[in-house]
Amino acid sequence: MQDLAEPGMFRKTLIFQGFALFWGLFFGILIANASVIACPVSCHCIEKNGLTVVQCMSRNLEKIPPDLPRDTVVLLLAANHITHIPNHAFKELHYLQELDLSNNDIETVDAGAFQGVSDSLLVLDLSNNHIQSVPKEAFARLRAKISLSNNPWHCECTLQEVLRELRLDPETVTEVVCHTAVQEEYAGKPVIQVLDSGINFCNFHHKTTDVAMFVTMFGWFTMVIAYVIYYVRHNQEDARRHLEYLKSLPSNSQISKDFDTISTVL
Repeated sequence: MQDLAEPGMFRKTLIFQGFALFWGLFFGILIANASVIACPVSCHCIEKNGLTVVQCMSRNLEKIPPDLPRDTVVLLLAANHITHIPNHAFKELHYLQELDLSNNDIETVDAGAFQGVSDSLLVLDLSNNHIQSVPKEAFARLRAKISLSNNPWHCECTLQEVLRELRLDPETVTEVVCHTAVQEEYAGKPVIQVLDSGINFCNFHHKTTDVAMFVTMFGWFTMVIAYVIYYVRHNQEDARRHLEYLKSLPSNSQISKDFDTISTVL
């Protein structure tokens, strides 16, 4: 009897272990997929040719969603109301190749906004926003083709240094226009056209700084001279008054004469 029972127990053990292994694998796959494919509520995620595309266009977003899938390759955030790109906004998206942030209300881009994706990113669209300037470090090490057209750029030294390091989209490069500039005559002109003509905004920056320093020093010098003149004139007035006071005092000879007159009378 014991010999007959042992094969049955062995089969039950195998079946139980098989079910345990199956459910373990099943739940493991579900958990793994959930951690990779989880999609923000305001977005739509699809698999396209084995790549994860996250579509968040025209969703009235005011901020970049924080819970983006880590295997995102294409991230479409166009036509929202995003105003700011903070530091490390995409640091977990190591496979990100295309990022569309066009047609938003972006005004500021932090220095570390694109840290973590500089090696993978191939296309970056920041066109049609409200960006006037960006830190030099914001696009450091980016190899992506970048579109910066139709922003109200302020043309000065920092922007010139930023553009020097970028790979601008050749189809929209002439649409990167100086909305304002350190020299008003360049407002309304394409930045590349101005720079290609030999203009160096960094020279204007240094000249402006020199002029400001000269004006400040001249102001201080004028104040010192004015104070010296006031001090001298004030002392002259005091000296004049003191002299007049001394002149108004009776002299020794006059006092002696008055004393003799009084003695004679007595």
